[in-house]
Amino acid sequence: MSLAIVHSRAQVGVEAPAVTVEAHLANGLPSLTLVGLPETAVKESKDRVRSAILNCAFEFPPRRITLNLAPADLPKDGGRFDLAIALGILAASGQVPAAALEQLECLGELALSGAVRPVQGVLPAALAVRAAGRTLLVPAANAEEASLASGLTVIAVEHLLQLAAHLNGSQPLAPYTARGLLRQVQPYPDLAEVQGQLAAKRALLVAAAGSHNLLLSGPPGTGKTLLASRLPGLLPALNEQEALEVAAIHSVASHTPLSAWPQRPFRTPHHSASGPALVGGGSRPQPGEITLAHQGVLFLDELPEFDRKVLEVLREPLESGQIVIARARDKVRFPARFQLVAAMNPCPCGHLGDPSGRCRCTPEQIQRYRNKLSGPLLDRIDLHLNVPRESTRLQPDAAPGPSSAEAASLVEHARQRQLQRQGCANAHLDLNGVQQHCGLPDSERQWLESACERLGLSLRAAHRVLKVARTLADLDSAMDIQRQHLAEALQYRPGHLQ
Repeated sequence: MSLAIVHSRAQVGVEAPAVTVEAHLANGLPSLTLVGLPETAVKESKDRVRSAILNCAFEFPPRRITLNLAPADLPKDGGRFDLAIALGILAASGQVPAAALEQLECLGELALSGAVRPVQGVLPAALAVRAAGRTLLVPAANAEEASLASGLTVIAVEHLLQLAAHLNGSQPLAPYTARGLLRQVQPYPDLAEVQGQLAAKRALLVAAAGSHNLLLSGPPGTGKTLLASRLPGLLPALNEQEALEVAAIHSVASHTPLSAWPQRPFRTPHHSASGPALVGGGSRPQPGEITLAHQGVLFLDELPEFDRKVLEVLREPLESGQIVIARARDKVRFPARFQLVAAMNPCPCGHLGDPSGRCRCTPEQIQRYRNKLSGPLLDRIDLHLNVPRESTRLQPDAAPGPSSAEAASLVEHARQRQLQRQGCANAHLDLNGVQQHCGLPDSERQWLESACERLGLSLRAAHRVLKVARTLADLDSAMDIQRQHLAEALQYRPGHLQ
């Protein structure tokens, strides 16, 4: 047979569109032509495949070989198509049965010796192959990652000779059995380790219960970073669908196979990070920090030290839960449903309001420092809290407060109420959801309107106050939002702190 078809998968963002590798052998001078919008790494596969076939003692057909990667308008990059190209040539020349390839999809890079090397982005491809109802051939190093797609038949291969023997039926390979290596989770730091700061712990509990964004402001050394690092341990465990989303993102972003079943991500980019580093970008768009923090926490320490233009790119993802990176040739959509936690000092030196009078910052310096944060960005942060300096006793007499396990139990209870009532966390309610699930009696509504007017809050800020109040009611297992919930929610707005 002079024509063979092999199925594979490309990588576009966190998606894996289908690619059909067509290999045709014709009479004429020996040559190999590769078409279908291949980029440099794909073009170089011609030499890798030729050497691999020859070193495995197969015949490289001395004919005119045409390889087409369809669809022709989809850019292809990386070495993930090497295995499919090699199988296409072998099937077209009759050295492996073409019929055995009909229900298979394969990914893998070939070494010159014929060994099959791992590639990145296997999990999104595995999920797409499972939906297509085919079997997936992957390098042995990627097999555990591919097996995370439950219900998918995975064949792990280490060498081209091994795969040829499987297809010819002489030495069939058994489907790969997952070993559970990726499902080992690491414990999060415990909230009980943080001394004092009961108000901050309360805000952290509220943020976790409703998936609200949080800003901690206070002098250095008061535990802002310590508190933020405890937030992932309060959040509910990822369900399988969420875990697969997170794993797929890290599979695309990492150049090595996954090493652990994903937990809630906790990303801490440095304040020198650029806009593309946060939202993603590049000629071949790659996920940024906000996508790597999907279903987890993005912690921005020293918030005013970030470039203002960099912070402004967060405004749209905070609302929509996704980021669209547009290029002249294509658009790539990345998920970005993250929970923002930020920390900042009250002034450039960090000691504004300290009783010792150490702060020497002028009002102009303080205003310039705070002006690095725009009003629209601060408006999108539900909880604003001052973290004061507390006692410096190394062994405080007070009880350590609730542990992460105790706080997580309260958060789980509140989240279950929200999921049963509206199907999402309170912070993700749209306008109709706020009107439906955060309704107030006339007296409470008039009181809230009057308070928002005095504090100078926008309508969006008022809606966020309602969402926080709904979360406080859920923590109290209350059916309706009450006055004390509204009052506490207002205390977390920046207008109250000014």
